[in-house]
This record gives sequence, C-alpha cells and structure tokens, in this order.
Amino acid sequence: MLALRLARGAHPLVLLRRLLVAAASAGVGFLLLCTLGYAVGHPAHSTGSALRLLWCLAPLAATVHFAVAVARTDPSTSPRAGLSGAGLGPVRLTALAAVSTAVSCTLGSAVALLFYLHLRGDLTGLPFDGAGAELLAAGRPMPVAAALTLLCLVPLTAAAASALALRPRPVKPTDDTAAAPHRAPTGLPWGVALTAAGLAVEAYANRGAPGAALPLPGRLDVVPAGVLAGWALTALGLALVGPGLTYLCGWVIQSIRPGAMRLLAGRVLMDEAHRIGRPLGVVCAVASGAIAASTLYGGDGGARPFGPLTGLGAALVMSCTVATLLTAALEAKHARTSTTKALLRLGAPTQTLRGAATLRTIALLTVFVPLTWAVAGLAALPF
Repeated sequence: MLALRLARGAHPLVLLRRLLVAAASAGVGFLLLCTLGYAVGHPAHSTGSALRLLWCLAPLAATVHFAVAVARTDPSTSPRAGLSGAGLGPVRLTALAAVSTAVSCTLGSAVALLFYLHLRGDLTGLPFDGAGAELLAAGRPMPVAAALTLLCLVPLTAAAASALALRPRPVKPTDDTAAAPHRAPTGLPWGVALTAAGLAVEAYANRGAPGAALPLPGRLDVVPAGVLAGWALTALGLALVGPGLTYLCGWVIQSIRPGAMRLLAGRVLMDEAHRIGRPLGVVCAVASGAIAASTLYGGDGGARPFGPLTGLGAALVMSCTVATLLTAALEAKHARTSTTKALLRLGAPTQTLRGAATLRTIALLTVFVPLTWAVAGLAALPF
C-alpha cells in the first residue's frame, strides 16, 4: 500500500520510467507466452521449445537490468533524514524498492497476458480478434499453471535483483583531511580476455557440426548454439571493459597540462567510470551484435528474414540497454549535484560546465564507436 501511495505522488518522470519498465516486462511476458504457445502447438518438438525459451533470456536479462537501474534512481526509495524515525530504515527502503519494481513488472505481465489471449481469440470485442490464432495454438487449451509461472519470472527476478543491488552496505570510514584518489577499475584485463574468447568461440562455432542449431522465437532458426554462447561471452567482456575504458578516457583528457575544462571533464569521467562504464559497455555489445546480424542477414534478399518475435526480442534488448545507459547517466548527474552547485557558487562559468560535458561525450564516442564497429566486424568476419 505504501508503494502505491508513493507511486501516485511521484514525479511524472519517475512515473514514466516505471511505465517503461512495465512496457518492457509486457514485451518479455508476451515472448514467453508465445514460446509456450509454440510448445503447446508442437508437442513433438520439445527440444526446439526449450531452445526457444533460452532465447528469451536475453530480453529478460535486459529488462531486469533496466528495472534495477530505475529502482536505483527512484527518489522515493532513497535514504533521507527522518525516515528511520518513521520506521523506514535502509532495510525497509530496500524492501519498498523491491515491491515497487515487482508491482511495475506485474502490471506489464498482466498486459502481456491480456494481449496474448486477445490475439489467440479467447478475448473478443476488440480489433484484431484472433489475429495470431494459428501462431499461438488457439485450437489447444493453454496450460494456466505454466503461463502463470512464466509470467512470474520477470517480477520475481527484477524484485530480487533490485533488493540485491540496493541492499544496505556498511559505510567505511574515510579521511576527510585529504582528497581520496580515484580507484581505477580492475576488470579491464578480464574484459579483454572474455571479449577475445567470445569472438574465438563464435568463429569456431561457424564450423560446427550441422544440426547444432538454436532456433530463435521467430523465423530465424539457423544460428548455431556456439554463436549464442560466444556472443554472451563477448557481451560480458565488453561490460567489464567499459569501466576501464571510461576511466582511461578521463585520465587521457586531463593528463597533460589540463585547463579547467579538461581537468573537470577528466576527473568526472574517472569518478563515474564504475557507474556509467558498465551500461556503456553493454550498449556497445548490443550495438555490435545488431550490426553483425544486419551484416550477415541483411543482404540475403529475404532468404532468412527476421520474424516478428525475433524483432520484438531485439527491440526489447536494444531499447532496455539504451534506457539503462540514460538512467545511469541521470543517476550520475544527480550524484554530482552538490559539486555543480559548489562550482557555481565559486564563480565557475556555465559555459565551462557545458563544455566539460560535451568533452566527456566526445571522448566516450571517440573510443566506444570504433570499438563497436571493430567487434561487429570481427564477429561477422568468420561467417
């Protein structure tokens, strides 16, 4: 009840982020139900149904990642003075964030169920009644328990991930007499190794045995299972590489005789490397996968087109990763609000702050755009 009261009085931008989480949850729920419909309509293809279900893990992971990012930036669940006296300590606020995330995702799952039943023809009175009856096995009864189990995956996973990410941590004592140095991310070597291993697995999977295919939940069903495993390793590697590259960008900007603008831009990048580097690396991985897929299958003249469900899954992954990056950038902006106000009180020109933000953006694009194209080219080269 408290979560609903806070949601009703929240800022419109906060409500928009929660609605976006609900929309992503609805898309994943619909993909899961379509996979269930395929399993019901093709009882002899149990292996293919299980493999199609595995393909839904990518949009599920992207949606959970986005839901956690939204929960981290929710002002209603951030610690404030006086809340502990009212019984809302760190543990209660963490539980409140998990419940709010579960409510948003449950709303999306409910919308997915209604839309699925409508396309099957079980709900009438609206346009496009039964438009997907053949695809969704309308002639067979839908297993209610299995459908509810699949629909509960997103709310439960997102709530558990939000509770884990926002759990109270012990505060380490700091020395206020000296400025603490920026801690460099330590995952850069591991990220490079995982990215190279993923590209090697993708190249090796291209010469795998025929029949080792992992069908997509659409019409594209010729991708070897090793390619998916290799792409997952590459994505994990780029996620680990992102903070290190972001830190290096900031170090290079303010390394040699920096002025005020370069010094500010570099220090901010080094300070925010952990916060924005990982979602930036994930976006790089998703973009490189999309470029490689369009390179491989875009010029086939329709021989192996992407199906509607495959397109929905890809759209969910790309939109959720980009939204997560924007949410992390917004969180970083709010985190340095006090620093920005202090600089303005000291007389720092507004143009300097804007120039530093522009310089940070240009530095990140200069590094991550070529990296994305290089990874995409290397991933598509063996095919």
